[in-house]
Amino acid sequence: MRRGGILNAQLAGALARLGHTDTLVVCDAGLPIPPGPEAVDLAFKLGIPAFETVLSGILKELVVEGAIAAEEIETQNSHSHELIKARLPDLVLVPHEELKRMVAEAKLVVRTGEATPYSNVVLSCGVPF
Repeated sequence: MRRGGILNAQLAGALARLGHTDTLVVCDAGLPIPPGPEAVDLAFKLGIPAFETVLSGILKELVVEGAIAAEEIETQNSHSHELIKARLPDLVLVPHEELKRMVAEAKLVVRTGEATPYSNVVLSCGVPF
């Protein structure tokens, strides 16, 4: 058994397979996940696990060079907007419909139990050198 970090075997393996410029999506329980990207569904009950918990854990594991969220997050979900902006200050905002199209191009989608609208972010993987 691992000493710490992400213990979910499917998620840990999927994160290890990501490379430079690959994208992954951390999303709320309601975001549609189209066929194509690998999906790791962590949702247990509404709100569990929370978007913040999952995003924080993933950010400890990955080098991220870019982030995109829906522009609606600014007015519809200030808590998640502030959370993402604090951790990823170069956050780019796009219309929600555009973000949903980006999900199909992602290599990995991690679904949380979050029940707050627009708690979604597309992360672009970087490298540690």
